[in-house]
Amino acid sequence: MTRRSWSLAWMADPGRFQVLFSVLYAIDVGLRVIFGSRFGLLSGPGLGLVGAVVLLVLAVVVPWDRVDPRWALVMPIGSIAVVGVTRLAPEGGNGLLAVFPALWLGRQWGRLGAVIAGVSTVLFLVVPGAVYSNGDHVMVPRVLFIALVVVVAALVVADGMERVQVHEGTIEHQRRVSQAIFDTVDVGLLLLDRDGHYVGMNRRHQEFMEVGYPQGHAGQAGQLGEVFDVDGRTLMASDRMPTHRASQGEEFDDVRMWIGEEPATRRALSVSARTVRTEDGEFAGAALAYTDVTDFMRALQVKDEFVALVSHELRTPLTSIVGYVQLLEEDDTMPPHAVEQLRVVHRNAERLRRLIGDLLDTAQRDGSPMPITRTQADLAGIVVDSVEAARPVADSAGIDLVLSSPERLPVRMDAQRIAQVVDNLVSNAIKYTEPGGRVTVQLGTDLDWVEIQVADTGIGIAPDDCERLFTRFFRTEDAARRAVAGAGLGLSITKDIVESHGGRIDVDSAVGQGSVFRVRMPR
Repeated sequence: MTRRSWSLAWMADPGRFQVLFSVLYAIDVGLRVIFGSRFGLLSGPGLGLVGAVVLLVLAVVVPWDRVDPRWALVMPIGSIAVVGVTRLAPEGGNGLLAVFPALWLGRQWGRLGAVIAGVSTVLFLVVPGAVYSNGDHVMVPRVLFIALVVVVAALVVADGMERVQVHEGTIEHQRRVSQAIFDTVDVGLLLLDRDGHYVGMNRRHQEFMEVGYPQGHAGQAGQLGEVFDVDGRTLMASDRMPTHRASQGEEFDDVRMWIGEEPATRRALSVSARTVRTEDGEFAGAALAYTDVTDFMRALQVKDEFVALVSHELRTPLTSIVGYVQLLEEDDTMPPHAVEQLRVVHRNAERLRRLIGDLLDTAQRDGSPMPITRTQADLAGIVVDSVEAARPVADSAGIDLVLSSPERLPVRMDAQRIAQVVDNLVSNAIKYTEPGGRVTVQLGTDLDWVEIQVADTGIGIAPDDCERLFTRFFRTEDAARRAVAGAGLGLSITKDIVESHGGRIDVDSAVGQGSVFRVRMPR
């Protein structure tokens, strides 16, 4: 029960209200005695005091929650009668005490309660007071004024309660509608507070919880369970849990994971998170959305298995083709024009072999980190070799290829993989640059970091495409429209290689203004 609903329940209890009235009545009588008032038991104040005690006993003894609510009217009406009887003496009580039971009547019975309060005040306070004062021109207006105050107070409370009930009805209706929508959507929704406690979830997320946490959940972000990383085999660490990351104020999209250990019932989820903040901008919690992507992930797995199978089967005959082409190229009896044609075959066969290798490597890794073998190597030499290998292609396309590099730059790295990174970036820059443009390759250092920068004056990349540029098999619409060759794997593999070295790759680009790719790695 909330604090507000508890306070409303307390006010609705006639016994508790009567206790409070008795306390106020006792204070009024006590003050009058202290200041010299004296009265006998059979006087008006004496009888009023007896009546107040009787009502107090009833308030304490009667189980009002099990009594017909109409019987509860005895308490406020009796209290008004006590006030009226107490005033039948020169040292009579304070008539404004009748306002208190009138407030209760207005709250519990609305406008009908205001009418009951008015009638009771007239019968037990106004009429006896007027008779007792024998028409005194001072006392009669005074008791009439008290009656008016009592009725107005009851009406004000009644009107306020009607407004509250209408407002609460509207809120309750909106809550039910929101809950219905909340439970209807086919996305798991979870709300965390600022301390990472679960404060709300819909029915769909509850189903996910039963799969990922069959032993139950304590409702705290980061709790471990049958939750696995994207590979479906590695148990996810607490600090990598989407709930933990969200509770730390992190926002993200499409974080994938598997829940459940049983193959038949386990599910793959894509999780996104957004922070909830106060009006002052302080972190107040987070909202997470869990989308079931099991069919998609299994389709990817089938596709990767198919790609791996096809790539493996193609590699063997392609290696044989490349080998025989090399033998023919080295045959001195071959005419020059045939050798030139064989070189074209060789170049395209090597390109196809690299593509098959990329496909096979991507399928076999299944999202796991790329294995690398670090050795001490000269990064400057690798960059120079890549640029010089690409220069003939740049020259034939009418593109100016510029290199800025130190003579030597020793780095512990996987030299073959880093050469693949530079080759991919330089070849992409040339492919997407118009004739007459420029591609600039720069190699430099920044304290314990090395930076490779490849800039071009090409067609550029749209902002929306930049966010997906390093996704497997993604190609921009512009690239597809221009029929630029490629499978959409180069940049994905490049990113994997760089991150396996503890580095990162970024891109700055605008449509029609070229692109700049930056690779930063520790030395």
